[in-house]
Amino acid sequence: MNPIMQVQQDLLTRMDSIKNLSVMGPIKPAQLFESHVPQASFTTAFTDIIKAVDNQQHHAAALAAAVDSGKSDDLVGAMIESQKASVSFSALLQVRNKLTNAFEEIMRTPL
Repeated sequence: MNPIMQVQQDLLTRMDSIKNLSVMGPIKPAQLFESHVPQASFTTAFTDIIKAVDNQQHHAAALAAAVDSGKSDDLVGAMIESQKASVSFSALLQVRNKLTNAFEEIMRTPL
């Protein structure tokens, strides 16, 4: 079978499967799954992020201390983790600054 005939056969097969789907009736709407998903508040999400950044900084500090004391020779790994922690902390500060500016803007809005 040549490639053109193969492509045509594949298209016919797909068209038949689509036709069979349309014969089954209308598509039923998806069930709402809000009851299955726990609702996380902004406070808990932000707290989790702060804890993750803190843990990352402690991990980087522990790796740096291990290199300083001679327990580890992985200087590159310690420096990479230190940079990751630094970038995470900087991003967290940027988010905090944006939230603070937004709150101040809302407070300045006249009623």
